[in-house]
Amino acid sequence: MRGRLEHLMERAARPFATGRFRPLPALALALTLVAGGFAAWAGQDWYRAAHDDRAAYAAQRDAALAAGEQAVQNLNTLDHRDVNQGLDLWESSTTGELHEQLSSGRAEFAEQVKQAETVSTARVLSGAVTELDDRAGRARVLVALRVTVKASDGARTDKDSRMLGELTRTEGRWKLSALGQAPVGGTPAG
Repeated sequence: MRGRLEHLMERAARPFATGRFRPLPALALALTLVAGGFAAWAGQDWYRAAHDDRAAYAAQRDAALAAGEQAVQNLNTLDHRDVNQGLDLWESSTTGELHEQLSSGRAEFAEQVKQAETVSTARVLSGAVTELDDRAGRARVLVALRVTVKASDGARTDKDSRMLGELTRTEGRWKLSALGQAPVGGTPAG
């Protein structure tokens, strides 16, 4: 038995004793280990990104900002030639008390705009979300915009303003629930 064991050990040691090194199997093993390590790292990174609450929060912030900017622009745009379409847009952009105020005063306001024969258009210059409570479905935005008013005599005036809007998420959509003028630097708020 001892002779057979010595023979097997001698046979197993022969490639090392002859100095013959086989690089292909060693390279394959090394590449397999590197590929496995990379796959594990990439999988872990993907899992962290997919389950990161910050990404969902950022998406809600972006959605609130886009909806807030659009709603503020909508509420500052109105054409006397199609006042009902403009007021419909106002109502679809709002919710809560602001929506109720616009709906209840609609007929009177439409008449005033038709008599004035003005066309106002708004363009958002910049905007930012100042607060976001995703769980409660509430956000606040600050929107800078330029409102251009064209009178019936052709006179045109541009006015830059900053608006503070409160948004409420209703049925999965952000809508304005309050809107007011933002205080200008040096002017006390409230």
